[in-house]
Amino acid sequence: MKPLRGMRVLDLSRILAGPLAAMWMADLGAEVIKVERPGSGDETRRWGPPFVGGESAYFLSVNRGKRGIVLDLACPADRRVLDRLVRESDVLVHNFLPETAAKLGLGYERLRGLNARLIYTSVTGFPPGPYRDEPGFDALIQALGGLMAITGEGDRPVKVGVAIVDVLAAWAALAGTLGALLVRERTGEGSEVEATLAECSASALANVSQAFLLTGEVPARLGTAHPHIVPYQAFPTADGLLMVAVGTDAQFQTLCQALGRPEIASDPRFATNPDRVRNREVLVEILTEVFGARSRAEWTTRLKEAGIPAGRVNTLADLFDDPGLVGRLLVEVDHPTVGKYTSVGCPLPGAWPPSPLPPPRLGEHTDEVLRRLGVRG
Repeated sequence: MKPLRGMRVLDLSRILAGPLAAMWMADLGAEVIKVERPGSGDETRRWGPPFVGGESAYFLSVNRGKRGIVLDLACPADRRVLDRLVRESDVLVHNFLPETAAKLGLGYERLRGLNARLIYTSVTGFPPGPYRDEPGFDALIQALGGLMAITGEGDRPVKVGVAIVDVLAAWAALAGTLGALLVRERTGEGSEVEATLAECSASALANVSQAFLLTGEVPARLGTAHPHIVPYQAFPTADGLLMVAVGTDAQFQTLCQALGRPEIASDPRFATNPDRVRNREVLVEILTEVFGARSRAEWTTRLKEAGIPAGRVNTLADLFDDPGLVGRLLVEVDHPTVGKYTSVGCPLPGAWPPSPLPPPRLGEHTDEVLRRLGVRG
């Protein structure tokens, strides 16, 4: 049985992090009701192209599994409807700025008064402090939050190609919500959960941040390479890039044997990983010449047979054509205007199979949901 079966999630969030967390809750079995503004709805409905069947790919990507209603939160009658929904929900997800939530009457203390068992999950840009009421945007947080300091090459910072901080915040919001639901099972009380983009970005630095905090040394941007392990990067072969991930000294010796260059492993400059990190440029230059002499397919076969982690740098077409990589994630969705299409589900074990309910058209389920809940505007 799915872990959130029988629970109701009220999704007041927009854009990416909140909607993605709520969609994963739907995959985990919850009934999710997405609340949007009349007339315009979630901003991502207009983010494109591509648009298919009048729907943006962006909106479709994070709103599957939900029923959609429209409420005008500035209208007293609609606010009373929302209050009724809060009373009958297990989780509320939103990404309003803290001051905006307070002005709308959506602060935690007020909603807790309506439903003491409510898990109140918010996604914000910044933790309490000087930036608290500033909006958070993924690209901005990638810059402020340290990710662009270590992503790219040399003096050319780049952002990750997907809104990775939003995705990290979605995971944090989901994990926090699941933990709060577990606490509620023990205590009977709801609680407040907050995921901030800035803290998620900083925490994602992991070993890189720890190295800096211990030594004060500013890390270099290394492209596909690893700051603490060598060789651990993509190498150009005769016909494409090959990612090689050598994590131990024994693996390095095996790599050199598979490359037909055992003498590299016996070079004292490369005897241990710290030696290889110190002599990174020399070793990478040698290995680049070796890898360039043969095709990617040939090297992949050789290295895999030797037990060395290696593989091509895939395109998205390569990825989604390989069931060994995407596993059980893919779900077929039948949308009334888009038609049948493939979407991506939550990778947690309890989320399989993902919800096939198509993302809602704006206000599509308003009458159905309010009638079923006995709510009238």
